[in-house]
Amino acid sequence: IKVLTESEPNILFQNWGKNLDGASLVTGILNIGGRDVAVYGHDFTVRAGSIDATNGRKLARLFTMAGEKGIPLIGMNDSAGAFVPAGVGGLDGYAEAFTALRKISGVVPTIMCMFGFNAGGGSYLPRQGSFVIQPEDTFFGLTGPGVVKSVLGEDITPEELGGPKVHGNSGVADLTVADETSALRAAVRLLSYIPDNNGVLAPFQPTSDPLERKTWEINTLLKKAFNSPTGFNTPFDVSIIIQQIVDHGDYFELQPKRAREAITVFGRLGGHVVGFVANNSAVSSGQIDCDSAVKIARFVRFCNIYNIPIIFMEDTTGFLPGREQEARGIVQAGRSMLDSIIDVRTPRILLILRNAFGGAYASYNNYPTGADLVLALPTTRLAVMGPAGKEFVYKNELRKIRSGAAELAKKGAAERVAAGMDAGEAKRDAEREAADWLKAQEGELNLRYEKELMNP
Repeated sequence: IKVLTESEPNILFQNWGKNLDGASLVTGILNIGGRDVAVYGHDFTVRAGSIDATNGRKLARLFTMAGEKGIPLIGMNDSAGAFVPAGVGGLDGYAEAFTALRKISGVVPTIMCMFGFNAGGGSYLPRQGSFVIQPEDTFFGLTGPGVVKSVLGEDITPEELGGPKVHGNSGVADLTVADETSALRAAVRLLSYIPDNNGVLAPFQPTSDPLERKTWEINTLLKKAFNSPTGFNTPFDVSIIIQQIVDHGDYFELQPKRAREAITVFGRLGGHVVGFVANNSAVSSGQIDCDSAVKIARFVRFCNIYNIPIIFMEDTTGFLPGREQEARGIVQAGRSMLDSIIDVRTPRILLILRNAFGGAYASYNNYPTGADLVLALPTTRLAVMGPAGKEFVYKNELRKIRSGAAELAKKGAAERVAAGMDAGEAKRDAEREAADWLKAQEGELNLRYEKELMNP
């Protein structure tokens, strides 16, 4: 608790004596950066931090008070779950805490730190929070490895079952850090970007970084990328652009190890907190899959609820197609992203960096979905489809060109044979010439398609 605040915390507790009901949970109010913050933590030295009816109600009352007073909450979770000797009382305690935490969801933000070994209700409860931070060498899950072994006969380590790598990749944990101290410091830093409740703005932070500052590095990045041999198909890390835009290059990224084709961060512009949602072409061409769609949806919904303006940066060739994505429910995941964007009531801007194709453009904060302002760089390519769209737009011309290539190969082979060349060699040489001609013709159609249908 002392890591969270600069002043001496005023926390009352007693973890000794005959009656330890409620003693395995410590609660209080701290002053963090001049703001009142509700905190709780499990004392693992008492009944392994387990929950009984008494401390379940104790936790529920803390949640209720945080919601009524409009103050954020930080939880330090280190619980083995319900206290078995308490019988159903332990389950009732968790149920009461679950209900109270759900009722303040969307009213005040909650940051949950996972310490030690958490199972059962000790996992459900913190994931009800807004954000989860998990250090290394910790575990949380529905059951521990012992239960998995007895039920399924499967040998598995806590790290493999519910460690930070597992939850960081799945999105159950929003951040994974080195240790408990790092988790608490990350929680304090995250808190500086979010408001006390849904009725106020995020904290303003005076800055010496002027809004008029030129961002020449972005210009250099785009020139080097698009003037390279791969041209407009060159990937680049969009986080570099975000870093150049925000105050002093400082931002806070959520779920940095998951679905990297989409970047979600908090930053500041002129001292005001802004949420950034950006396609990252450095990973999978920025294509939106099930994971990135859900990642975007969760972040957008948080910003919407807590009055944080959003800047969208678009550079995607569309939703990721394929059997695997369809089987995982890409339609439903994409729908969740679309719904979250349509529901946004905070100020929002779309900046199109390069590609904006198909359904990914239609569902990504354009004017029809409610954007307040849409900006497009000169490098923008916007269309129903990418270059493959020429197959539909110019299908008659392509049919003539391809039949012409076949005729050219046939005619060329005949001329070469007449000139005395071996028939097999003549055919191969003529086909190469026809293929080069076809490639040049299709290249011209590609350029025409870009000019007529991809450049706004």
